[in-house]
Amino acid sequence: MEAVEVRTSKNFKRLQARLRGQVGKAIADYNMIEDGDLVMVCQSGGKDSYTMLDLLLSLQRKAPIKFEILAVNLDQKQPGFPKHVLPEYLASLNVPYRIIEEDTYSTVTRVIPEGKTMCGLCSRLRRGILYRVAKEEGATKIALGHHQDDIVETLFLNMFYGGRLKAMPPKLLSDDRQNIIIRPLAYCSEREIIRYANARNFPIIPCNLCGSQENLQRGIIKNMLQAWERESPGRIDSIFRSIQNVSPSQLADTKLFDFAGLDKAAYND
Repeated sequence: MEAVEVRTSKNFKRLQARLRGQVGKAIADYNMIEDGDLVMVCQSGGKDSYTMLDLLLSLQRKAPIKFEILAVNLDQKQPGFPKHVLPEYLASLNVPYRIIEEDTYSTVTRVIPEGKTMCGLCSRLRRGILYRVAKEEGATKIALGHHQDDIVETLFLNMFYGGRLKAMPPKLLSDDRQNIIIRPLAYCSEREIIRYANARNFPIIPCNLCGSQENLQRGIIKNMLQAWERESPGRIDSIFRSIQNVSPSQLADTKLFDFAGLDKAAYND
């Protein structure tokens, strides 16, 4: 029994070091966090946001730069939402936090017909509120818990259903040009985040409290990618690396590459 516990502890430490290294590399590669930043770390109560906060707090203690963290949760008044869970957890960490109460649930259920997915409108309302809070708090960065699998799924969603070659960037200027969004888990796989969250025993809040059906299109893409990963482990990571290694001249977007002006003489020069 003792030997098993030791091995489990060693496995966890390796997993923690790997995830922490991936987060640190993503932050460095995209200059996500700078000296003096106040990072607003969005907390949903899910495995991804718990893991993101946990790893950022760990990096904060050892980073060569000084930055502050503010954990923020938006209570959208979903039926059955356990509003005590996140405040108790965040207080136990002694991390600064803020809980915002906004009844977006009533708005979404009033606007969206019964049986239709509410995720799109809910996400837009949530984003607007978080942008406002970031401005109120003076946050210089907003950290979201999207991981590598989310980014690859979004790539295929846009290709299959939107006819666009577009994913989620690890760092983004918001549409209102007032906020910098960062995704520190961009290099982390969902599989390892699940393992980490289980090992840390985070008090997970389910994401289906609103009664909304899962986004059907994203579910189809997720199942497809998971099947590919089972058949050929490492495929999701390979797809992710491909969006970091883009050759515009080998695609077909005339806005990215001057195909019309291409000739042999100009190319040789």
